[in-house]
Amino acid sequence: MAAFQDSSVTVGRLRLHYLDWGAPKGKPDMLLLHGGGQDAHSWDEFSLAMRKDYHVMALDQRGHGDSDWSKGAIYTTRAHMGDIGGFVQQAGLRRFVLAGLSMGGRNALTYAALHPEQIERLVVVDIGPETMQRGGKAIQSFRRKADILSTFDAFIERAHEFNPRRSVEQLRERLRWHLRQLPDGRWTWKNDPRYGRRGREAKPQPDLWPAVRKIGAPTLLVRGMESDVLAGDAARRMQQAMRQCALVEIAGAGHTVPGDRPEAFAAAVREFLGLPAKGR
Repeated sequence: MAAFQDSSVTVGRLRLHYLDWGAPKGKPDMLLLHGGGQDAHSWDEFSLAMRKDYHVMALDQRGHGDSDWSKGAIYTTRAHMGDIGGFVQQAGLRRFVLAGLSMGGRNALTYAALHPEQIERLVVVDIGPETMQRGGKAIQSFRRKADILSTFDAFIERAHEFNPRRSVEQLRERLRWHLRQLPDGRWTWKNDPRYGRRGREAKPQPDLWPAVRKIGAPTLLVRGMESDVLAGDAARRMQQAMRQCALVEIAGAGHTVPGDRPEAFAAAVREFLGLPAKGR
């Protein structure tokens, strides 16, 4: 993957790591928020496609990637809003493009509703106020499997079984960022295993409909046509509830659209932003 800079900021008591893909002179800012159990590298292909047209920054949200874990396993929407707001302030962002997938999409929707003056455009990927239980249960089942395996390849095999749309080669590249090796030679995820087991399950997720109805920024809602999380009719209801929302459905993609069909996803976002179809 082409060069990026590992950077970090401290917000409250947490050090938040992020990837800075460079700041082309005079180009606008773009902030990317990954899904639960993922990290900033989930956006690598997309960041590469956008970095000449935008100053792209991909954030490791609390408890994920190389960012700090919350000591109290606090992974609420409110906590994420504080983190994102602190990052935006320290990075000096004013009017920027905000994009989020799944958990990151929930956070992006909520943040955009709270801070409309900061958001130039919004991209929400495969998440909304209404989601299918089947997809949520599948993700939870995947997360609940053993956190520690003897080899790196064992995780690749598990990930490929969960999402066969991805090639083994792509999964190998992605998981080298998602995993860490333990002193005894075994492997485990980087993210806090308490995420999704304590904070998220203890209380239901906040209703997203109020946030959706408040958003005035031009928005692109992207759905994977094979998604088991966001149904097509739910996506269309969400589109109708927003003031300026375009809906794109990507063939051959499931829930994790940017990784399942990276070229088609980048092309859809670039068209939404008024850019030529391809960019490296």
